[in-house]
Amino acid sequence: MAALTRLPSDTRFRRRLARRRALDKLFHFIFFASSLIGIITLAALLFDVFRKGLGWLDWDFLTSFPSRFPHRAGIKAALAGSVWVVGLTALIAFPVGVAAAIYLEEFAPRNRWTQIINTNISNLAGVPSVVYGILGLAIFVRGLGLGRSVLSGALTLALLVLPIIIIASQEAIRAVPDSIRRASYALGATQWQTVRHAVLPSALPGILTGTILAISRALGETAPLLIVGALTFVAFTPLGPMDVFTVLPIQIFNWTSRPQEEFRAIAAAAIIVLLAMLLTMNALAVYLRNKYQGKTEN
Repeated sequence: MAALTRLPSDTRFRRRLARRRALDKLFHFIFFASSLIGIITLAALLFDVFRKGLGWLDWDFLTSFPSRFPHRAGIKAALAGSVWVVGLTALIAFPVGVAAAIYLEEFAPRNRWTQIINTNISNLAGVPSVVYGILGLAIFVRGLGLGRSVLSGALTLALLVLPIIIIASQEAIRAVPDSIRRASYALGATQWQTVRHAVLPSALPGILTGTILAISRALGETAPLLIVGALTFVAFTPLGPMDVFTVLPIQIFNWTSRPQEEFRAIAAAAIIVLLAMLLTMNALAVYLRNKYQGKTEN
């Protein structure tokens, strides 16, 4: 009698189990198909870029200034401008971001104000880049009178990547075990000595990785620099932080807006150079992370 009463419930359980397994397979297929579509789309775009741009990529292309004639055009000014802007952005954003993360994680009191600051930093990381361009135009270009210079562009991009660097540095510092801090305090070290000699060396791989990835984002930004006033045609390389400039994404945007098919081809060549710079920075992030992780473990 008891077996007969259990039979319907067992049947329902098996049906539910079969339904769950079917749904599991269905969603597994959907997620796999979505990933496959993204990979195929990316591969098709890269194939098209390399097919069009490889034939134009040579030393003259890297060392020539822009021109109205496609066969004479190059990316020398844009490449130099990108190096200037990204270099200054890193010099400004890295120390400020790491210092802010150290204060918020190690020295700031755990109260409501600190929570509000952390929440606002997380929100700023998701603000569209064009908003930072408007802010840079109002503060740096017009407010401080820096004009449409390399320094204005670097300060604007520093504001853009600063929340990302702070969050990445906070996570890296938070991941350091408390036992390291307690061991340092037990040896008589002060709080700053503990942070400097114990916490930062352990957190450095994560900090460097987050910083380089944030700077890689700055390398590909266009909208904030267009608003700040980066030029679309520059026939010289900037020699200082107060010079006018252009960068690779803006040069690519300028060439793709031209009606001639040749300009689209040299834009594809410039995209290859930009991708090479991005991949180099990402590879550097992986190398530094592995290097300093090895030193920390030893």
